[in-house]
Amino acid sequence: MRASRVLFFYVGRQFLANFIMLLVMFMGIVFLFDFVEMLRRTASKADISIGLTLEMTLLKLPFMGQQIFPFAVLFGGMLCFWRLTRSHELVVTRAAGVSAWQFLAPVLLIATLLGVIQVAVSSPFSSVMLSRYERLESRFMKGQDSFLAISPNGLWLRQAGQAVIHAEHVLQQGVEVELREVTIFSFQGSDRFVARYEAEVASLEDGFWRLSKVWRYAPEEQASFSDEEWFETDLTINRIQDSFSPPETMSFWDLPAFIDTLENAGFSAIRHRLHLHSLLATPLLLCAMVLIAATFTLRQSRKGGTVYVVSGGVLTGFLLYFFSDVVFALGLSDSIPVVLAAWTPSGVSMLLGLAMLLHLEDG
Repeated sequence: MRASRVLFFYVGRQFLANFIMLLVMFMGIVFLFDFVEMLRRTASKADISIGLTLEMTLLKLPFMGQQIFPFAVLFGGMLCFWRLTRSHELVVTRAAGVSAWQFLAPVLLIATLLGVIQVAVSSPFSSVMLSRYERLESRFMKGQDSFLAISPNGLWLRQAGQAVIHAEHVLQQGVEVELREVTIFSFQGSDRFVARYEAEVASLEDGFWRLSKVWRYAPEEQASFSDEEWFETDLTINRIQDSFSPPETMSFWDLPAFIDTLENAGFSAIRHRLHLHSLLATPLLLCAMVLIAATFTLRQSRKGGTVYVVSGGVLTGFLLYFFSDVVFALGLSDSIPVVLAAWTPSGVSMLLGLAMLLHLEDG
């Protein structure tokens, strides 16, 4: 029997209402705990007011909403199907000849649309808010500003001691960083120019840049050339890597261009590429959450027991979260391909949901 349009919209509306309710509830709980944690962290900061603490918590909230989005879909689907079962609507629908795949169709469609909206609209918005939060956190809680910028024209670094470094190319091999076609502008104080260094190669050593084949230009002095010169620095490879914009603070639409720029500059873009593919896999992951939710509710309709549904959903959520973290860690370490690491959690969840539903529905 073919499901009617009325049934299609009814089931879809029930799922959407439960999803929105749970998402708002989860975000409220997350906001409360995050605000308390933020108050604890800022308690020793005299220049951070309650208003600023509240602003930082609100700026971080959209990003936290991105993290709990799949779980809201999972529990929203479970609550929707459980209510339909308890009211015997689902039982009557199946007795009328409507298969599980037919009444799951509107929920899967809505989950796919929610995934597209999350990637195309919600993710760019949360990245802007998180970027603002990161700047406030660095300024007021860490007392530091970003000292690195990367552009199609090369790499720009700013280091303590009033020096600005520009390089056309970057070569990174393990813990060694080598800059090519380097220009260093040295200043004293806030506005006094001291000298400009132009070198073919600059290698990052312990506390120094080792400049090779370097010209030095200074005001009212003749240009001088030396095969090697040492320039003091407080930068390390870890500080340079950590100063890149986290992929979570970048819009989905800007990530591909930034990845190309990062790789052209000579740095690894594994973390950003992994984040991009994980965003692309979001619609598939949400559909997998719907299938897993339907699996528990169908079993509940036969066996009964609310405890089974709740405990099964919580356990599934934790297992999926743990599995995703493990696979992402393997992807970040370059142990497995980035595409495989990003798509494996959603793909495996989808296959498991399909397998369990096929077993329950068709035996």
